[in-house]
Amino acid sequence: MRRALGLGDLVLFNLAAVTSTRTLAAAAHTGAGSVWLWVSACVLFFVPSALCVAALSRKMPEEGGLYVWTRESFGPWHGFLCGTCYWLNNLFYFPSLLLAGAAMSAYTMGERGAAISEMPVYALTLSVAVLWGVTLLNIRGLSAGKWLGNLGGLSTFATGGLVVALALVALAMGKPATAFDWSFPSEWDKLNFWPQIAFAFGGLELGAVMGGEVHRPERTIPRAAWLSGALITGFYLAGTVGLLVLLRPEAVSPVTGLTQAAAAGGGLLGFAWLSPLTALLLAVGIFGQFSVWMAGSARLPLVLGIDRFLPASFARPHARFGTPWVALLFQATGCTVFLLVMHAGENLRTGYQLLVDMTVITYFIPFVYLFGAAWRQRRSWAPVAGLAVTLAAIGLSFVPPGSAEQPWVFVAKLVGGTAAMVGFARFWYGRSATA
Repeated sequence: MRRALGLGDLVLFNLAAVTSTRTLAAAAHTGAGSVWLWVSACVLFFVPSALCVAALSRKMPEEGGLYVWTRESFGPWHGFLCGTCYWLNNLFYFPSLLLAGAAMSAYTMGERGAAISEMPVYALTLSVAVLWGVTLLNIRGLSAGKWLGNLGGLSTFATGGLVVALALVALAMGKPATAFDWSFPSEWDKLNFWPQIAFAFGGLELGAVMGGEVHRPERTIPRAAWLSGALITGFYLAGTVGLLVLLRPEAVSPVTGLTQAAAAGGGLLGFAWLSPLTALLLAVGIFGQFSVWMAGSARLPLVLGIDRFLPASFARPHARFGTPWVALLFQATGCTVFLLVMHAGENLRTGYQLLVDMTVITYFIPFVYLFGAAWRQRRSWAPVAGLAVTLAAIGLSFVPPGSAEQPWVFVAKLVGGTAAMVGFARFWYGRSATA
């Protein structure tokens, strides 16, 4: 594999992969107390994640990241389960990310954007076009594909910087929208939101998956984790406060909260173009985020193919570009099918949503292995704290939401879906081991 990522590239890669503007807006919607949720999640999950990723990357800087760490720490079956869960969950994540970017891009058209964003033809056409454009770009290699991710990371942070600047203007004019209450949130619905905030810090492990394509990975990956970690923490804290200066908590939409804030700040200055500009920056940021997750995820089936758990074609990089082109094409084809299903009949859409719901828990399994591997390498507080947060998030994921009409059916779906995915992984692992 060609080493195309330097320190600056990997920092921007992490910014694009980790920062979630939707979680930022949702946190502001819960009020000023969410700042404490960000701080506690940073201390108990993000810092431990950075410490563990840095330590494991120094010890095992190979291509495959957390799959290799798990395989070497717990054996090939656990490595296969970890890699499979991480990869499959990302496949189900891609369509929602593309549709979110397509919807946000519609808001660049001003007031007509809200109506256009609801048009299936518009959302599907743009999503499929971006999907295959990103796929072809990444097949050409990280030297080409990294630029969309870099642009996405810069665009996301430019959005946050714009919101903070407008908030400072509002404060200077004596027109803050929120009377801040800094008390720690005690209501259950706000505390139950904490796992989402914690895992908005997830993603530092993705860059390590491409360790074989990073210059001096044993040094670059840890440094990038700390540099991007500081920037991401600042983005979440300053962005939340900035949103609340410009908007009341109850007025913040989890979907369009940052464009609302730009519109409010633009209204103070008489700049109506700030809201469409923010929508454009957000759309570029989301598509950049999709690009880095698409590229990083494709490295897992590559190493799974090398270890003969997947067909041999997955293990052969492109003859000219040295990229996992079979995995990229497989992901793009599967994502296209999922996008079509999401716009098909109600029964098919319901089936897809059920499939997504059933993979919620399996998203957290790789983090159990990540912190477990770090504990085996270096017994310290960091993997203990990270593992405790992960297990708490798994437990809370089984708690039915208040909107669930049949709570036991909800729980049964999660339990059955998790068991089905683990069972399928075990079946495929046994089949591969005896082939």
